[in-house]
Amino acid sequence: MAAHTYSILFYLKDKRLDKNGKAGIYVRITVNGRRSTLSIKRKVAPEHWDSRMNRVKGKEEEAKELNYYMTTIRHKLNKIHHHLIEEGKPFSAQEIKVRFLGKGEPHKMLLEVFGEHNKQMKSLVGREFALGTWKRYNTTFKHTAAFIKKQYGRTDFPIRDVDHKFITRFEYFLKFTKECNHNSALKYINNFKKIIRMAVANDWISKDPFYNYKVKFKHVEREFLTKEELESIISLNSLMPRLELVRDMFVFCCFTGLAYIDVKKLTPNNIVTHIDGSLWIQSARQKTRSKLGIPLLPTAMEILEKYENHPQVKNGECVIPVLSNQKSNSYLKEIADRCGVAKNLTTHLARHTFATTVTLSNGVPIETVGKLLGHKNLRTTQHYAKIVNKKVSDDMAILKDKLANDAKTKKSSM
Repeated sequence: MAAHTYSILFYLKDKRLDKNGKAGIYVRITVNGRRSTLSIKRKVAPEHWDSRMNRVKGKEEEAKELNYYMTTIRHKLNKIHHHLIEEGKPFSAQEIKVRFLGKGEPHKMLLEVFGEHNKQMKSLVGREFALGTWKRYNTTFKHTAAFIKKQYGRTDFPIRDVDHKFITRFEYFLKFTKECNHNSALKYINNFKKIIRMAVANDWISKDPFYNYKVKFKHVEREFLTKEELESIISLNSLMPRLELVRDMFVFCCFTGLAYIDVKKLTPNNIVTHIDGSLWIQSARQKTRSKLGIPLLPTAMEILEKYENHPQVKNGECVIPVLSNQKSNSYLKEIADRCGVAKNLTTHLARHTFATTVTLSNGVPIETVGKLLGHKNLRTTQHYAKIVNKKVSDDMAILKDKLANDAKTKKSSM
C-alpha cells in the first residue's frame, strides 16, 4: 500500500455555545488530506480550551478527566489506524471513523467464537490436546448456551457485552441449575475465561470482565487405599473373568501410577529395557503429553506376564486387554463390596493409591513421585503429600528417638 498522511486534531465548535456557554469538543481525522469529523460528546467553556495544545486548560479534576478521555480516544483511533495498515488495503478517514463508532463489522458473538475455538481444538486432539480437554470445553460450550437461553432468552450473546455480572450469574447458573459442585463450576468458568481472554486479545471486547473476578477452589481430600485395603483386593480369589480383568488392571495402576486412559493405550512397544537391565514403561500422559518413565515393580510385572499370551497382547494392541472406563468403574464397585472396602473404588483411585500408599508412604522422595506421575509442577504432587499421615507419624517418631538419644548422650557425658 502506498504511503499516506494521517493526523488527529481535537477542536471546539465555539460558534455553537449551549445555554451554559459551553462548546462541543470534536475530533478531526485526516488521511491523505481528506477529513472526517465526529463529536466526542463532551463540552467545555471556550476560555478553558487551549487551542494550541488541543486540550483543556487547568489542573482541576474536570479538566484532568476530559484530557484523559481525549487521550483514550486518540489511542483507540491510532489503534484502528494501525490495524488498517496491517490489513494492507486502501482506507479513508471515514473508514477510521466508522470503525471507531463500531459500525464497520458485525459484533463478534460469544457462542460463534466459542464454537470455532472448540472446532479447532478438536482437530488438534492427539497432537496438542487430550480428548478429555476438548470434551470439557464442549461441555462448557453447552452450559454457556443453556445459560444464555435461560438468562437472556437468546440463542447467542455479543462478546462485547460480557461483563462481571454475566460471569457471576453464569457461576450461579452452574451451581444452582446445573447442580455442579463449587470446584466443577469454577473449572467451567476457567474454560470460559480462555474464550474471553482471546476476545480481549483480539479487541472484540474493550475491558476484561475477569479483572476483578477471583477464583478460589476448595481443597478436596483425595481418597486412596490403605496398605491393608490394597492387599485385600490383590488377594481376592474366585473371581469371574470380567471382575478378575478389572481387578488386575486396577492393581496395575496402583503399582505404576498410570491413569486408565494411559493403561488403555499402552502397547508392548512401551515396555523397554533400561540401562540396568530392568523393565520400564516409556510413554506420555494422554492428559498433559508429559513424558513418562516408570520402572516396573514386581506386582506390575506379574500382571503383565499373566496376560502376555492374550490374543490382543500378542497382536501388539495392548499390554492388558482393558474394558471401557464406565464398565471398569461399575465392576470395581462389585470388587469393593466383595472386599469390604467402603471407599468409592474408581480407576483414578488407583493413581492416588500409587502416589500415597505405594510410594510416599514408603519413603520415595516427593520429587521422584512427581516425575513418576508425570506432573509438570511439584505443587500438584504436594496435594498427595499432605494426606499421608502415616509418613508424617513415622518421620516424627524417628525425630523423637533421635532427640531422646541425644538427651541420653548428653546426660552420660556430664
